[in-house]
Amino acid sequence: MAYCISDACISCGACEGTCPVSAISEGDGKYVIDPDTCISCGACAAGCPVDAISE
Repeated sequence: MAYCISDACISCGACEGTCPVSAISEGDGKYVIDPDTCISCGACAAGCPVDAISE
């Protein structure tokens, strides 16, 4: 199951650089994860300073 970024996202971009498969991109008001590319490794969740990413 792919990870998701909630509305708690502050658009800091910390997660984007942690993704080993480049599944994260800047969306409209928050970052988004492409569920087809996400490998559910959890690197993004570990790098999020506001805990806005969950599985």
